[in-house]
Order: sequence, then C-alpha cells, then structure tokens
Amino acid sequence: MVMTERVVDVLVPVAVDSPYTYRVPEGLVLKAGDVVAVPLGARRVVGCVWPEGRAGRAPAAKLKTVAEKLDVPPLKPEFIRFIDWVADYTLGPRGMVLRMALRFDAEAREGRPRVGVRLKGLSPKRMTAARTRVMQALADGLVRTKAEAAREAGTSASVIDGLIDDGALETVPLPAEPVALPPDPEHAAAALSDAQAAAATELKQAAAGGFSVHLLDGVTGAGKTEVYFEAVAETIRRGRQALILLPEIALTAQFLERFAARFGARPAEWHSQVTPRRRARAWEAVAKGEVQVVAGARSALFLPFRNLGLIVVDEEHDSAYKQEDGVHYHARDMAVVRAQLNQAPIVLASATPSLETEVNARRGRYQRLKLPERFGGSSIPPLEAIDLRRAPPPRGRWISPPLAAAIAETIARGEQVLLFLNRRGYAPLTLCRACGHRMRCPSCDSWLVEHRFRKRLVCHHCGYAMPRPETCPKCGTAESFVACGPGVERLEEEVQALYPEARTLVLSSDLAGGVERLRAELDAVARGEIDLVIGTQLVAKGHHFPQLALVGVIDADLGLAWGDPRAAERTFQLLHQVAGRAGRAAAAGRAMLQTHQPEHPVMAALIAGDRDAFYDREIAAREEAGLPPFGRLASLIVSAADGPSAQGHAQRLAAAAPSVVEVRVLGPAEAPLALVRGRHRFRILAKSTRGFDLPDYVRAWLANAPAPKGSVRVIVDIDPQSFL
Repeated sequence: MVMTERVVDVLVPVAVDSPYTYRVPEGLVLKAGDVVAVPLGARRVVGCVWPEGRAGRAPAAKLKTVAEKLDVPPLKPEFIRFIDWVADYTLGPRGMVLRMALRFDAEAREGRPRVGVRLKGLSPKRMTAARTRVMQALADGLVRTKAEAAREAGTSASVIDGLIDDGALETVPLPAEPVALPPDPEHAAAALSDAQAAAATELKQAAAGGFSVHLLDGVTGAGKTEVYFEAVAETIRRGRQALILLPEIALTAQFLERFAARFGARPAEWHSQVTPRRRARAWEAVAKGEVQVVAGARSALFLPFRNLGLIVVDEEHDSAYKQEDGVHYHARDMAVVRAQLNQAPIVLASATPSLETEVNARRGRYQRLKLPERFGGSSIPPLEAIDLRRAPPPRGRWISPPLAAAIAETIARGEQVLLFLNRRGYAPLTLCRACGHRMRCPSCDSWLVEHRFRKRLVCHHCGYAMPRPETCPKCGTAESFVACGPGVERLEEEVQALYPEARTLVLSSDLAGGVERLRAELDAVARGEIDLVIGTQLVAKGHHFPQLALVGVIDADLGLAWGDPRAAERTFQLLHQVAGRAGRAAAAGRAMLQTHQPEHPVMAALIAGDRDAFYDREIAAREEAGLPPFGRLASLIVSAADGPSAQGHAQRLAAAAPSVVEVRVLGPAEAPLALVRGRHRFRILAKSTRGFDLPDYVRAWLANAPAPKGSVRVIVDIDPQSFL
C-alpha cells in the first residue's frame, strides 16, 4: 500500500536495530521496500524504506529528507521478513543484516558503455596490410566489439581506433552484456541411474509445490549434483529462480562447467572474487528476475530474488557456511528459513550430513533421498589404518613405510596420489634449539607458523607476518631456530626426496596467486598433469579427480585434539570426504589413515565403513549431554584491550544473567585463544533446553546488564560452531 504520510521509516546499513524517520520530498512516492539514498551524518548512504511502526518519531524540525529513490526493484515483503527474522534470531543489528542484502555499489552498476564497430562505407585515407584485414573481416556489415574485430583480423585495437578516426568505421552502442545467459532446462539431460532417477523425480515434484526440506544423502561420487540439477531444471521451466549455495564457489570451476554442460550456459556467480561492477549488475538482474540461477557462497542467501523457487545447499555439513564475523549466522539454517518464507523447496546435499540434519531426517522433519552407490559402477575406496605406534615414519620424516610403499606403487602405475595434511605452511612451531624460545604472535595467543615459500613467519589468526630472524631474540644465538612438526610445505620436501621424478603440487589457500591460480591448479590435477598432490582441507570440497587412486592422510588425529563438542563430527566428515576423492573413475581407489589411535570411535567407524554406527554413537552422546541438536547454545565473547577490563566485564555480565530453570550459564572463562589481534578474550556460554527461546533470553539479559565501557566489546553468537 502506498504511504500517504510525508515521512517514512528508512533502515540504513549500519549497526542500528531500528529505522530512522525521514521527510519525503514533494512529488516523490515511496512504499515499504523501496531502495533510497538518504543523508546519514555527513555522508550519503543507500537504505531501504521499512514497514511503518518500527521507528520512534523525531521532532519534525530535526528530520532530514530522502535524497532520491534508486531505480532498482524494491525489496519484496517476504525478503524484509527474512531480514527481520535473521536480526531477531542472531541478535545482529537489523541495519547490519540489511547491509548484507544491499551489498552492491549503486554507482558501479553503470560502468563504461559497451561500444561496437562496423563499416561506415568510406575508404580509409591510407591502406596497410593490417587495415585491409580489418576491412575484409567486417565486410559482412555485422557489428563487433573492438576486441572481436581486432582478434578476427589478427591485429591490435590501435588499428581499429585509427580506422574509426579515418571515418572508415563507425561506433555503435551495444546493450550491456548479460550477467548470465538463460539456462536451457532441455539442453542436455544427464543419463541417471535408477536411484538417481527416483530421487530426481521426488525433487521435481517438490519443485512444483511449496515449502519442503529434502536431504539428498549420497555417498561420495554418487552423482548428487546431477540429481539436484533436475530440480533446478524444473524450477526454470516454471519460471522461478534457483539459488545453489556452495562452500567454496570461488574454487569450484568444475561445478560451473558441469552446470554449463547440463544447461548450455553458466549460472550467475556471487562470491568475494566477483568485481564490484559485476556484483552490482548481478544484484539488479536477480531483483528484476533476469537471472534464473545463482551459484554462490553463503552471502548469496541475501540476494533480493524476485521469484525464488528453489534453494540447494551443497555440502550442507561444511563449516564454511557459518559466518564468524559481523552478523553471526549459519547459512544452512537461514536458508531453511528463507525457503519457508518464500514457500519454496530446499535441498540439503551431503555424503556426511551434519548431526542436526541427520537428526531432523531421522525424526521425519526432513525427507531423506538416498543414493547408496557411486555413479558408473566405481566402488567406494576401502580405508586402512596405519598404526603409527607400530609402523612409525623414520626420524625426521612424516610418511610411514606402508604409506610410502603404496605411494611408490601408485605412481609407478601412472595413477595419482593425494596426501592430506590440514596444516598450512612449513611447520606449526618454530623454536630456538639453544634456549627453547618459541616465536609467538605479538597480538595473538598463538605460535607463528613458518611459511618457507614466502620466507615469513605468519600468524594464522590476525595475519601478522615477519621474516624468520637470523638470531634468537631471547638468547641471541645465531641460526638456532628449528621447525617443529609438519605443514604441507615441509611434507613437499619429504615427497620430493622420496619421489624425485614425480610431478608434485601443493594446494593450499594461502599460496600466492589467489583464486585464479588455485582454479588453474585444480584443473591441472583433473587433467592428470600432476602425479602427487599435497593439500589442506580445500581438496575435500567436492572436487572430481578422475585419475586419483590413493589418498594418504598424514595425521588423522589432528582434528580430535580440540576441546570442541563437534570435534568428532568434523573429523569424521573431513576424513570421509577426503578419502572419497579416490577411485571416482577408472582407477580403483584406496585410502590410508596414519593414526596413533586406530581404536578411537571415529577411526573405527571410518575403517569399518559404518557411517550409521558413528551417527548412532554421536547422537546418543549429544542427547545425553543436552548439546545441539538436543539443546541450544549461545556464546558471549567479551574482549578488551587489556585482560582485567575483559575479565571484569565478563564477570559482571555473567552475574546479571536472569535465573531460569531452562538455562545454565557457564563461565566466564578465558577463551582457548585468549589473545587475538591484541584483544584479550573471555567466554560465557549459555546452554538451554531445545524448546526454549534462547535468543529472546539473551536479548533480555543484555538489555539489563551493565553496558560495555571503554575498549570492552561483547559479541553474541547464537548456535556457535567455534569454541576458540
């Protein structure tokens, strides 16, 4: 309904929870959802007209005036309800949630206009061989961009410019290049197995209806992507939009190629590597309904879809879906909420579902669709444990004799090997052998990690880096520092010594070259140009390496060392996914786990291939402890520039917690990472029963607690995933 008042409430993308009231200029008509530019202090910001009744009315004399209404589609009512829901649940400021929804540069939408060239009919003042080739290439009278004309004629753009100046060519304005070409649901439907076809039929039926949640539960290599592509195709046929969330979309060029093979065109991409101009154009195209499919990282959940008809969360168990800064939210859980508000189906796909999703499927809240076998007849690789207590590696080495022999045999057969170690850099600890001094980050409670490729010692928490010192800063001994423990760079040294003829590659997110380098390297592995890959957890994220026959996990126990209630679950998921990279095509697969505790329930379940046994045990333990999904948690991190201020406020905050039977408040206690970026940290944990409204409890608690002073900050995380 169009507002008749001459004032409107406008929510602005800053850390405020309520809209501000603005005066509407004469002749401008505004309604809820309109995107507007408004003055805020000395600057101008883009905000959204919010439903009435949210802001307190300021005196008319103090009201500022809306600067303009932007020529973009308004935010739809269900999207505004989603923003409100996320803010209320996470306790994040409403304005900061809106900021995620308006994450585009309004001025970047225009960019430089596209210009084409064609023959004008006049002869150039002088002719050269290059100019002759251009005139011949454009003789058909068709319009081409300058780059296309130069490429076809085998010349440079300066030759094209010269012909324009001579009057032989004329420029023609071209429409903006589309953000994404329309996908064709009938382009190339995949041949599906019986199990895939049955699951695809279920999902196509769901795409025709309202809200539903399906768990697409398939072993690694079962072809889950091809199945949910059929749901995407049905959504396109019905004229609605689809959103596919991926944990590492910036790296998954293979996914984009598979999408293009199925639909004849790539989807629109949305992630941190997209340029500001392309991001702005994609935002507007999504809002207008011009883009039918978006593949994106978790932030794509906050795009203003005009007619959202399907959400897919691929690898739904992945921890990358949790945002740990700004507004703390879990994209998988918020995706379910958005699907419900839009009355759209949602598909959660995984070979190792999160415990929350597994319990929901077992209790019938989500419908499970099973793909129990790999597509194409390949078998799931058997997992073998190498007991490092009985078969340790040689002193100063990290590869045990059984694994070393298996690597040599695999390379000799012309097949690929993946060695997995979830430690970036050369070594996790650098210490002085003369006095024992350890190199620490000056701003964090963590050791500096040596990165020998970069010749730096680096903090993985704040990014601090320094050259490796020539002398110990404590005792002054020269050349006394030694590396302790392995990282992927150190493992590469060992591999090159053992297999000097092998083509070796380290895949790690912190190496120079960024996303484009990683994409190129992953493609090289898929083409079989690398014999031995050494990688961190990014190699576990859905990549398809057809010639990979052996996976070796260097330290399978690594993830179990943290005092984290999800440590066992995450370790099981990660190792299961890594092992699942092997044997996905012609080569028979094999996985070997180096461990000091093969009897651990996680290792035993992996080796036995008994996923259900692991889930049974873990679900029973969580239920007995009242931990998620059978209870609820809220984390409050109190930080300050000095320890006493942080500890004092944390104690006062804990003392102010309302006493209710459904909630137990634990702490404050010094956080495991007690110092990060120069800030001292204390943690309070609130634990409640499942049906209790914990966000509302924390909201009331903070409203009546002492306000932070000075450098003190309080960060709230509902449903925390990290306990550091």
